[in-house]
Order: sequence, then structure tokens, then C-alpha cells
Amino acid sequence: MRVHHPTLAFRSVLGLLFILGGVTTVVAQQTFDLKPAASPVDNPLKGLVPYARPYPDRFPHSMEFSYLALSDLMRAEDEFDWQPLETLLDDIASRGNQAVIRVYVEYPGKQKGIPEYLIKGGLKLHTYLNTNTAPLPPKQITTPDYEDERLRSAFRAFIATFGNKYDGDARLAYITAGLLGTWGEWHTYPRNDLWASNETQAIVLDAYEAAFSSTPVLLRYPAGPNHGYQAENASRPFGYHDDSFAWATIDTGRQEDDWFYMPALKAAGRAAIDKWKTQPIGGEIRPEAWGKVFDDRDQWPKQVQSFHECVSQTHATWLMDTGMFREVASPKRLERATKEVRRMGYDFYVQRVAFVPDRQTDRCQITLQLINQGVAPFYADWPTEVAVVDAAGKIAKRMIAPGLSMRGHLPSATAHELSASIDIAGLSGTNTVLMRVVHPLEAGKPLRFANAEQGQTKPGWLTLGQIRLP
Repeated sequence: MRVHHPTLAFRSVLGLLFILGGVTTVVAQQTFDLKPAASPVDNPLKGLVPYARPYPDRFPHSMEFSYLALSDLMRAEDEFDWQPLETLLDDIASRGNQAVIRVYVEYPGKQKGIPEYLIKGGLKLHTYLNTNTAPLPPKQITTPDYEDERLRSAFRAFIATFGNKYDGDARLAYITAGLLGTWGEWHTYPRNDLWASNETQAIVLDAYEAAFSSTPVLLRYPAGPNHGYQAENASRPFGYHDDSFAWATIDTGRQEDDWFYMPALKAAGRAAIDKWKTQPIGGEIRPEAWGKVFDDRDQWPKQVQSFHECVSQTHATWLMDTGMFREVASPKRLERATKEVRRMGYDFYVQRVAFVPDRQTDRCQITLQLINQGVAPFYADWPTEVAVVDAAGKIAKRMIAPGLSMRGHLPSATAHELSASIDIAGLSGTNTVLMRVVHPLEAGKPLRFANAEQGQTKPGWLTLGQIRLP
């Protein structure tokens, strides 16, 4: 029997009859088909990312990026000043956003990075003109001796203290590993002779793996066991960030382009290729392509690669792109960017919900048919909360429902089935059931579903349907 509801299609199917201790309980399955709608592009932990403190109202976003110099945070091996990071995190959080950060020791044109105590202690330095700065002019850079045991010890101490203090901090979305190489990008090109050895790289990787188990850490280059100048990382619990996105991403088939992200990923082996299924993929659109990737193809610079195809192949969740935040986008560029960014990372559509209340147990079984329309799963272990709203519009009950976790559901045209049991003791009549994913940042932008019922009953909540109770 179909009963029409103003916003939801509702079906009530009398289910099974159970005989328990001589008492007959009728279990009625109540099913709702939910409507699709476009999700916002500033959902948390995904999308385009500006540098910190961007111009307001340029493009919707939920994260902001910033570099920090190790020298600003580390005074001695056992002495740290976290105030620069605290100020940054609090400022970004004040806008409802989370931070993506990278700590560096060398940066073209900057006079800081290497902790002063190491320099005074005799750490060997190489200062030279870095010519790998396009589209900007060459600038002076100072590269430390990465094989110095004092610097290695500093890396261990910093990462351990950093993780102990900030792993799982709600203000922090992602960390790009940094510390080694130009801009913390794990290379010293064209001075490859100054690059850190695999042993030094492994020290940094080991330290991050030991210090961070909650906040994701992302690496610049995929590397299998036979890479050569990059230490093996495919087997480690880190994501990747492609910082030449849509410029040096897709395999061209040319040997000289084997450092591009996708051929490097394939060369690293199956564990690296499948990394996106469990670890986030991020990066930065190449500066030459900032904003332009969302224009008509005939307006792209020659080397620009299809943003749509790059996202499809990499399964990227987030990308920095100054172009969409530096200037006001044309209506056409904005429209295309919105469409393309929406499919980055996760994009959840709840297709159907079924309720099976049982008065014998005063529990109600909820089953969701969830479709991930994006290109990647939701990686965070954020709790899902269910609320029951009574006829007066008040929340009568609310509870965490572990079975409805959004974490880990891969993109698929076939729905994932999620189920949980909620408490309905003391409830009667018609009650509206809501669901939300709890953002750990109190004022953080909520995760919103690609459903017309998102925010229908209460802001930040998805209306699942109604249960009718005797």
C-alpha cells in the first residue's frame, strides 16, 4: 500500500508475525525513497583549498592551507614553540574550516626554515640559486646536510612531539609530510646531489608512522621497493599529494615523463595503485593551470591535462588552487568548477531508508541504501548520530549509530547497505528520524548529503523519514 507524503515516498509493509511468550508482535517495515539533489562543494575534508586567510566569497571551501617553518616551531631538540601553529589553527577554525599544513626546512627565497640551534651547532649548509621555481624567477635557497645525525635526531624529536600534541586535533584536516627538500616536496631538483638518502627518508617515515594514527599524513611521491632515490612508502599508511596536478598527472607514454604522478603510482605497484581506497589523495593544481583548468579546452595552456580525467584517475579528495580564490571567477568558470569539484572525494546520496520497529525490544532497525557518487571514500572516523523528532518538533532522542558510519564506502553505482538499531522506548505516534555525521570541530561546516531532504527538518541534519509507533 503506498501512502503519499508531501516530501517523501512512503511504503508501509506489514512484516512478520512473531510469537514471543504467547504475545504476538506485528513488525511493520516502513520504507522511504529519498530524492537526489546537488551536494554543496564545501563539504568537509574535500574540495578546493586556498592558502590561509583567503578573500571571502570567491569559491566555497572547508579547508585552508599553510606552510610553517620548522625554525619557527623548534628552538632545541627538547624545546618547541607551538604558538605559530596554534594561532594558525584557531584562525582557520574561526571560519568553520580545517587546516592542511606542511612544515619545511628549505624554501626558495625564504631566510628561515632550519632551526637556529642546528646552524650554530655546525650543521653543514649549501646555499645556491634554485632555478626550479617556474613560473616564478630563480631564488636563493639553503639546503642542509640531510645525512647529519643532529638533523636526523631533530626530525625524530619534532615529529614525535608534533604527533603527541596534534594527532587527532579537530582543527587539523591533513598533514603533508614536508621537512625534506625544496618546499618540503621531497626533492632538491636540480641539485639531486643534495637530496636526502633513503635512510634519512625512512627515519622521517618511521617517525610519522609512529606519531600519527588519526590525522592523515600525505607524501609527495609514490615509491615501491625498487624506486631508487625515494624510500619505499607504498606499504605504509600514508596518502599521496600530487603537486603538479593537471600538468604532470596523467601518463603520457613518454619516458621523460615517467615522474608524472600516474606512471609513478603504477611503477610503485599494486599497494600504491590501491592506496586511495584507504588513504586520502590530495595535492595542488600546477600554478600554470590555476583556475584555467575550469575554462574551455581551447583556453588551456599547452601542457594542461583534463581536470575531470585527472580526478578520475587519481581519486583526488582535495586540491589547492589559488586561481579560484585569487580573482572572481567568470560565471562559466564558476559553473564548471562547481560541477567538477562536487565529484571530488566522497559524495553521498541516501537512496532508500527502511525502519522496522519492534515493541517487544523497544528498538527500531534502520537500514540505509547509500550510494557514493564521488571518486573516493570518506576517510575520517567521524560518528554518525541519529535523532528522533516528536510531533511537536522537539528532539525526543538522539544517539550515536556506529552501524551507519560513513567511513570507507567506495564509489559505486550499487548502493551500500548500512544498518543500525536505535532506542524507541517511550516514543509513540508519528516521529521523524534524522541523521547527521558529527563534525569534531564544533563550528565546522557539516557534512551534507546529496539529498533534497538535507536540512529539511533541522539545519545540518538529513531527514530519513517517519516511524509510526503504537
